[in-house]
Amino acid sequence: MATQEGVSKGVSGRRGVLIAVEGLDGSGKSTQIYLLRRWLELEGYRVYFTEWNSSVLVKAATKKGKKLNLLTPRTFCLIHATDFADRFERQVLPLLRADYIVLADRYIYTAMARDAVRHCNPQWVRKVYSFAVPPDITYFFDVPLETSLGRILGGRPQLKYHEAGMDLGLSDDPYESFRIFQGRIREEYLKIVDEFGLVRIDAAKAIEEQQQEVRRILQEKVDLAQYKLKGARYNP
Repeated sequence: MATQEGVSKGVSGRRGVLIAVEGLDGSGKSTQIYLLRRWLELEGYRVYFTEWNSSVLVKAATKKGKKLNLLTPRTFCLIHATDFADRFERQVLPLLRADYIVLADRYIYTAMARDAVRHCNPQWVRKVYSFAVPPDITYFFDVPLETSLGRILGGRPQLKYHEAGMDLGLSDDPYESFRIFQGRIREEYLKIVDEFGLVRIDAAKAIEEQQQEVRRILQEKVDLAQYKLKGARYNP
């Protein structure tokens, strides 16, 4: 059963709907939320998209900190939390109050999984993000570790230092470090899925099958008609 302990249960004036996707790198979550976004836009819904670690406010500081290896696990957590808080206050919350469907490519559960692997106290991380509203639906794209690794490593000539978890001293080989790092993140995700009631999607299925399931679940849980732009026809 999902628990919202340490996570805000709601925000005054919220009328929109928040949909998030989570999963390992290479799980296909970004592809699925892109397809969902395009479908909703083409059907005439009010839609806004936001993605992890994209705030202009802290982009320069994050880049410099990573480049010079200045980030401890706690500062790594806090700088990402600052990024999230900026986007949440300036983008997510206003659009929810304006009756939009907000789509988030990764949400606070990314921080919970990654920061736990970096040995931050899980309850402390939850308190850091306690201002965030829980999504109405969070899809977790579950894929075998080797599949996700194959997708990422097959298309990356070189892994970035923090992306590979090299700051944790897991291995001198960035590819082996990445493998261990992603494996531990997956273990944390599986705990979060049960704790917060994330919706599992079998990411090993064909892209089209996954998208059909994503849309079906959304239509079952959300009254989409109320998010139609004026003049647009409703096609359930």
